[in-house]
Amino acid sequence: MMRAGPSQEEIRRHNLGALLRHVHLSGPTSRAELTNRMGLNRSTIMALTADLTAAGLVREELPRETRRAGRPSLVVRPESARVYVFAFDVGVDRLVAARVGLGGTILDRRETVRRRGPFSLEEVVGPLAAFARQMHRKTRPDTVCVGVAAAFSGGVDRGDGVVRFGPNMGSVDVPFGEEMGRRLGLGLPVAVGNDANLGALAEHTRGVGVGCRDLIYLHGDVGIGGGVIVNGTLLGGHRGFGGEVGHMVVNPRGRPCGCGSLGCLEAEVGERALLEAAGRFGAFALQPWDGAQLRDSAPSRDALPREAPSQESLSRESLSRESLSREALSRDGAPSTGAVPPGDAVPSRDGSPVPADSSSPAGSPLAAEVLPSTVSHALIGRDAVRAVVDAADRGDVVAQAALSRVGDWLGLGVANLVNIFNPEMVIFGGMLREVYLGAAAQVRSRLATDALPPAREHLRLRTSALGDDATLVGAAELAFTKVLADPLEVLARAGS
Repeated sequence: MMRAGPSQEEIRRHNLGALLRHVHLSGPTSRAELTNRMGLNRSTIMALTADLTAAGLVREELPRETRRAGRPSLVVRPESARVYVFAFDVGVDRLVAARVGLGGTILDRRETVRRRGPFSLEEVVGPLAAFARQMHRKTRPDTVCVGVAAAFSGGVDRGDGVVRFGPNMGSVDVPFGEEMGRRLGLGLPVAVGNDANLGALAEHTRGVGVGCRDLIYLHGDVGIGGGVIVNGTLLGGHRGFGGEVGHMVVNPRGRPCGCGSLGCLEAEVGERALLEAAGRFGAFALQPWDGAQLRDSAPSRDALPREAPSQESLSRESLSRESLSREALSRDGAPSTGAVPPGDAVPSRDGSPVPADSSSPAGSPLAAEVLPSTVSHALIGRDAVRAVVDAADRGDVVAQAALSRVGDWLGLGVANLVNIFNPEMVIFGGMLREVYLGAAAQVRSRLATDALPPAREHLRLRTSALGDDATLVGAAELAFTKVLADPLEVLARAGS
C-alpha cells in the first residue's frame, strides 16, 4: 500500500519551522532572501511570516539601510526578548545557567564554581534551579519559555535523559533531567545532552563550523569528549553515547583512565596528563623551572628540545593565543610533510621526535622530585592548563616538553579520527583550545605521518569560535529544537 503524501497542513508546519530556523540562526533576514533560500514564492513567504508574527515569534520591519531602487523588502527579525529558553552547562569545575532568546541572544546568565569531589545531585541542581528562578522573576509578563536543556559532562542516554556515566564527575545513573524539571516547576521537560556533542552542534550552527557538513569537535574539560557531525547531522549512536572519543585507546600500556581502561586518549591528553608532565599536578606544584629544581630523575637531554629557542622564535611564541587563533589557524589544510607549512604562523616549538616509550609516542613523561623550597599552591582546571601554555610561551623548557608530549598524543588521536570519519574540519574547544595553540606543530606533524593523505588533504584545523560558551550555546540549541520543528504548536502549549 502506497503511503499518502504530506497534507497541506503538514507542509505548512514544516515551512513555518524552516523559516523560523533560518531567522533563528541567521538573524534578521529580508523576505526576498528567505524566498531565495527556501525556494518558495513571495506570497507563501508573506503568509508564513504573517503567521509567525501573529504568534509573537518574529516581527517585520523596514530595513535600516537599502541601496536598491524600488520598494524595499521587509526584514524578518526573531522576537528574542519575548521567546526564550533556559540553558544549563554542568562541567567538572563550573555550573552555568542562561536565559537565551530566540535568535541565540544570551539575555541573562549566572555562573558559579563547582567543587571537585563526590557527585551530589543536590549540589548541582540546587544552584542551577535557583539561578533559573532568579532570571525568571526578571522577565516581562508577556515573555514565554519554550524549552529547557542542559549540557552535562558525561554519557547521556537519549531515551530517558539519564546521565549513565561521568567518570570525571563521579556520576553514575543520575536522573538529572527529571530532577531539574521537578525543581524548576515550569511544566517543561528538561532535555539533557553530552557536553561535547552539544559543543559540536553549537560550532556547526553558530561557530567556526557554519557551512561545514562534516566536522569533529574535540572538547577538553578535565577529560576529553568529542562530537561528530556527519553530512550535517550529529552522530549520536544507538542510545546517544556516540562520540566518546576520549575513551578511544591510543596506548594500551599507558596511563590509567577514570573509565577503568589504560591509555585512553583522555588519559594521555587530559588535564592531569599535562599537569603531571609539567610538574604542576597535585596540592603543590613546581615553580617555574630553573634547572636546579630537578634531581637525578630529570628527563634526559634527548627528551627536551634539542636546541634552545632562538630569540626570533621566542618573539613569535609571545604572540597572544587569540592572535594565533585568528592568524595562524585561519589557514586551510594539514601539512603534506612532517614540518609545519612554510609561512604557517603556529608556535615555533621543536617538533622533532625523542626516544619513545610505553607512555608517550614521542618521549617519556617528565618526572621530578619536588624540593620543599620549590613548591607553590597549584592551579586546577583551565587556569592550570593556560598557565602551562603561558610558561611554554615564556621559554620554560619543562612546560614546552609537556606540551610536546601531550600534543603528540593529541595528534595521534586526531589522525585516527581523520582516518575513520574523513572530516572537513576538526575543532578544538574547552581546554584543548589552549593545548592545540601550544602544540599545533606536534599535532600537524603527527597528522602528516599517521593520517591517510587523501583524508587529510583538505582538512582544516580550527579552534572554537564560541570559546568556553560552546557547550552552553549547544544546550540552548537543544532547547530550541521543538519550537523550531513545530513553532505554533509548541508556543500554544507553552502559553497554556
